[in-house]
Amino acid sequence: MTLSSISTPHTTEWKFSQVFGEPAPGEDVQQTDIISAIEFEKGGDYVAVGDHGGRVVIFEKRTPKDDSLEYITRNELEQNDFMIRHPPNYQYKTEFQSHEPEFDYLKSLEIEEKINKVRWCMSPNGSLFILSTNDRTVKLWKVKESKVKKVKEMDLDPFVASENSLLAEKSFSSIPETTPLSNGVEWADKTFNGAYSSVSHTKVPKFEDSPPARCRKAYAHAHDFNINSTSNNSDGETFLSADDFRVNLWNLEISDQCFNIIDMKPPNMEDLTEVITSAEFHPFHCNLLAYSSSRGYIRLVDMRKSAICDQSSRILHDGASNGSKSFFTEIVASISDLKFASNGRHILSRDYMSLKLWDIHMENSPVATYKIHEHLRPKLSDLYNNDALFDKFACCLRGDGLQFATGSYSNQVHIFSHGGGVEDITFEASKNPNRKPLMHANTRARRRSLSNLTRAFSRHGQENLNSEHNEFYCNLNAKLLHLAWHPNKDLIACAAGSSVFMHYLW
Repeated sequence: MTLSSISTPHTTEWKFSQVFGEPAPGEDVQQTDIISAIEFEKGGDYVAVGDHGGRVVIFEKRTPKDDSLEYITRNELEQNDFMIRHPPNYQYKTEFQSHEPEFDYLKSLEIEEKINKVRWCMSPNGSLFILSTNDRTVKLWKVKESKVKKVKEMDLDPFVASENSLLAEKSFSSIPETTPLSNGVEWADKTFNGAYSSVSHTKVPKFEDSPPARCRKAYAHAHDFNINSTSNNSDGETFLSADDFRVNLWNLEISDQCFNIIDMKPPNMEDLTEVITSAEFHPFHCNLLAYSSSRGYIRLVDMRKSAICDQSSRILHDGASNGSKSFFTEIVASISDLKFASNGRHILSRDYMSLKLWDIHMENSPVATYKIHEHLRPKLSDLYNNDALFDKFACCLRGDGLQFATGSYSNQVHIFSHGGGVEDITFEASKNPNRKPLMHANTRARRRSLSNLTRAFSRHGQENLNSEHNEFYCNLNAKLLHLAWHPNKDLIACAAGSSVFMHYLW
């Protein structure tokens, strides 16, 4: 299904549109400010961003104004005598603290506040509902546009004011200064110069937007391992949450009960061979879902067959990967993200080395494979030692499903096409997207994730590597892990560190 609002691009140049959260020159980026999740609302009017500090920030699309061309330079206007397509322009709406750090005393485990996923739910009555999750708990938040009454003084006609000044003085004389009333109206300082003063001050309510966020439900105590995925069902009533071993089905209205539909945990952990890495509902068949594993398998299940979906309806696996194997073969084959296309027939998956497009009717091989990190294959040993080999890159699709995007190192965005005749595109998520990346050395080690459960042993990242083997033609510290494509516009939101860069197709 092709969205009519998306036209076939006539150029292949992506330009910078907006940036949010860009640090000042020389300012250090705090770990809690690094973005960990991003998603557009279904209509594209809002963008939700989650970070390592447990916060969710919402941006909304600006309404069209006469100054809508303010971000287009004069030279661009002079060079283009055709009608310019304006990308959506966003502004800050609100933010709220979704999760706080916790401690599991039974397991002596600290639970981080980092937001792993944000998902927009259906919005009845104009309200905004968001599912946000950290490692253990999923929460349903309601963000509603409300009006808060604030009272200010205003000079009225002296003759009209004098007739009502006595009544006004008696009405407000017992109310202290700046006393909030029970109906939410706050009264400012009042001044009266007498019952028949020539100039009298009265008070009128002024309405200002204040969109509060309220936690409606908390879906907790259902996962013993870190949650890596949440997905809303097309029925608008249920959603799933997946960790390394289990997939649970929830009803949005019931927070104290869920159904375990997939369980891959072996009776003996020594027999562990793979873990669940991502899960997603079908876009319009509420009984179908797909989940990926650390061995590169994508399994499609039909919930109508049985309560426990142990038997997969289809298993998608790249048969070409069964050739020669090395120590790193299984690690780089682990699927970090998968997305259904809007037509429901194709699935986009991302592993460390490549981006793959699958047809659910073709089980033995993907429709297309797009190489991302093939130039890093000779450096897999060094990437393993400094833990970069376990970075989890996300992927996204254009609204019509004909183009796909994913991130890489040096904050690079890779865009590919299938059947559209458009060449592959690479640009940097920055204010200057077309500059060339520089070669960097990287020695920083980071903390392990639970995806390493598939390995029999683990080695700590080395603090000092040999300089001869530690030079990469990319910056491993600047990694573009999360990005989202506008549902019906050629606009991509990229999470680079603590900043959100938006780029549009010119």
